[in-house]
Amino acid sequence: MDIPAYSPQDLEPAVQKRWQDQQTFRAPGVPGKDKFYALAMFPYPSGQLHMGHVRNYSIADAIARYQRMRGKDVLQPMGWDAFGLPAENAALKNGLAPAQWTMDNIAHMRGQLQRLGLAYDWSRELATCTPEYYRWEQWLFIKLWEKGLVYQKLSTVNWDPVDQTVLANEQVVDGCGWRSGAPVERREIVQYFLRITAYAEELLEGLDTLVGGWPEQVLTMQRNWIGRSEGAEIHFPLCSGEGVIKVFTTRPDTLMGATYLAVAPEHPLAVQAAEQNRELAEFLERCRHGSVSEASIETQEKEGHPLGIQVQHPLTGAELPVWAANFVLMGYGEGAVMSVPAHDQRDFEFARKYHLPIQVVLAADNTVPAADAMTEAYTGAGILVHSGPFDGLDNEQAKSRITQAVSEKGLGQKTVNYRLRDWGISRQRYWGTPIPMIHCKHCGVVPVPEEDLPVRLPTHYQLKDPRSPLLDDPEFLNVPCPRCAAPARRETDTMDTFVESSWYYARFACPDAQNMLDERAAQWLPVDQYVGGVEHAVLHLLYARFFNRLLRDVGLLPADKVHDEPFRQLLTQGMVLKDGSKMSKSKGNTVDPQGLIDRYGADTARLFILFAAPPEQHLEWSDAAVEGAHRFLSRIWRLVHEYGAATLPIPAELSTEARDLRRAVHQCIERVSRNMEGRYHFNVAIAAIMELSNSLMKITPEASADLRAVLGEGLRAIVLMLSPFTPHLTEILWEALGQKIPLLQTGWPEADPEALQSDTLTLVIQVNGKLRERMDFPVGADNDSIEKAVLSSPAMQRHLEGKTVRKVIVVPGRLVNLVLG
Repeated sequence: MDIPAYSPQDLEPAVQKRWQDQQTFRAPGVPGKDKFYALAMFPYPSGQLHMGHVRNYSIADAIARYQRMRGKDVLQPMGWDAFGLPAENAALKNGLAPAQWTMDNIAHMRGQLQRLGLAYDWSRELATCTPEYYRWEQWLFIKLWEKGLVYQKLSTVNWDPVDQTVLANEQVVDGCGWRSGAPVERREIVQYFLRITAYAEELLEGLDTLVGGWPEQVLTMQRNWIGRSEGAEIHFPLCSGEGVIKVFTTRPDTLMGATYLAVAPEHPLAVQAAEQNRELAEFLERCRHGSVSEASIETQEKEGHPLGIQVQHPLTGAELPVWAANFVLMGYGEGAVMSVPAHDQRDFEFARKYHLPIQVVLAADNTVPAADAMTEAYTGAGILVHSGPFDGLDNEQAKSRITQAVSEKGLGQKTVNYRLRDWGISRQRYWGTPIPMIHCKHCGVVPVPEEDLPVRLPTHYQLKDPRSPLLDDPEFLNVPCPRCAAPARRETDTMDTFVESSWYYARFACPDAQNMLDERAAQWLPVDQYVGGVEHAVLHLLYARFFNRLLRDVGLLPADKVHDEPFRQLLTQGMVLKDGSKMSKSKGNTVDPQGLIDRYGADTARLFILFAAPPEQHLEWSDAAVEGAHRFLSRIWRLVHEYGAATLPIPAELSTEARDLRRAVHQCIERVSRNMEGRYHFNVAIAAIMELSNSLMKITPEASADLRAVLGEGLRAIVLMLSPFTPHLTEILWEALGQKIPLLQTGWPEADPEALQSDTLTLVIQVNGKLRERMDFPVGADNDSIEKAVLSSPAMQRHLEGKTVRKVIVVPGRLVNLVLG
């Protein structure tokens, strides 16, 4: 018989046009029907898909298609994280307006995603750079301003004096601006902040509800980032009698060992003291040139300078000097730390460098080390010494007693602190959402009236330098004050692009809503399966969890536990590697997805990338494995067309051979179904399908009718089970098998319990834990007979020749493991 050639280059576009014409994947949102919201983290429109994109979106698409076959009402949308600095940099390089560059890239990448055959509801597509989208975060910004959850304060930032802009920590390279190469300065400027710390405890407690649905690694990273710690706030009165310095410490048990205080270079006391101290002023100026990131501060050489100011120890009254130190951040507490050199390594090194006193107040045993003999700080547990009334207490008892003592003197209290800081969302960049505030010299900072939203970002600029063109655009800048009508000035800062990506998942549920969200958001949320890279484990996911609660608290989502968290399940896929390294242009080891699709087709690309490794593990690229995936699909194509459209009923009585083959078919269905649930072990599911296909290929056209009937049943099962991975091929093969109901309207195959029944049981045979054979045994065979059969089996003799079997372990119903000497 003539079998048509398998030509994915012709087949796949035709199937995709059918889906598009029929709007196959438009999510209907049927009330009362089980829903499944599948979402992959949306991409930045760089203009070119890479293999990481292909993997991410293939994983999410396989999940969505499987859940659809399980009868769920599935939503799978796609959009674009379209604001951000890369567009400005590209505009500077290529002479294009950022808006044009971004929209051109979106059009190109949309075509690439469609060529992969991803089952998206494109009617919900959104781009965060459009006024239709960002007007609502401007609206939310104003609501949060009214609630006191958005505020302004002075903040220390990285400032590039040449590019005249604030730099993110990752844009500071060796203390210099990544683009200009100019030494970075620390500057204090007024920034807008979101009060995420008001939700710190709730965000921490919410992680407990995600156990089992999110990777433990991600939960741990978020817990650490929030960083809840119990300790004490302790007040050190200034000896001048003009106020106190407040510090937070998790080690109040070491208070009696404090020998100095350290404050940030930007601390008001340091700035004030520098007015009368030239050397101190020079030190503070040096500190201005350097990154404000915790990572860089932690690794830099520790330096300081005395302020010439003394404070009183809250319990002993002893006078302690105050130093400015480059390792203290103004954003931590009130920008001051209590220094206990004997029991903190950083304090120890600083004290030795500047010849400051070291007082031992904690001993691990009865031996109390001499301070001048110490080579490093002792930071462990122990018994208090040299601590007056607290001597002899263990350090846990001392924490409580010392905190109580300072509290009774009105100089401290027990408190909880968080590593988490409020979220600074101001960016002195152009390509972002305009912050909807107006500056009036009479009324101060005034929100834009709701009826005037959105504040539209002008999109016509041809960028000449990194300076925001908003600063020089009178048409944008000059507006009347909404309160007094006097001439006023529009805010030129734009929002951090993490703001856009913190609520897009909710807008997908109702992209045409006349408010930020409508009732459809409550219907679809939370997202049932979220897929994306582990590099977003902290910031994006934490901000999205925070925003979900903000949406709840302004009345846009129900106030119930179901809707507290935005993502019920999270899958963090591994990277795509080549030659052991992450693919990157700089290493010259990238693979162009478009070239792969042009040569082999989207189904081959998808099958390879889902089969090569479990989703959460790294995937090593292999040209040979890609070719192998293509050959497998070609074999399935040929096998189905050789069988044809005949649908033979399964006879009531089957031969032993046919019964065994049918059992293999339904064992495969059971195995694939099991591995499609939970953590989605697609590679194991695909391996099971391949194994079954090898058995079906042995059935010739001359085989008996019952074998041919089972072959047909097996092929129909294979096509259905492959469809989440290779949707184009399987849709055509389903029709080739004579099926009248379209594949996408057909449910997932179910294993027949009767077909699974067997008089025999297949056990895995291992040698020292490694798979060597599989053997069949009668159901109910005892361990002794199984052991004898394995040891006498000719197939096992080559594994045992010349070796001593020390132990035979039989795991009933599963395996036999031979432990060799």
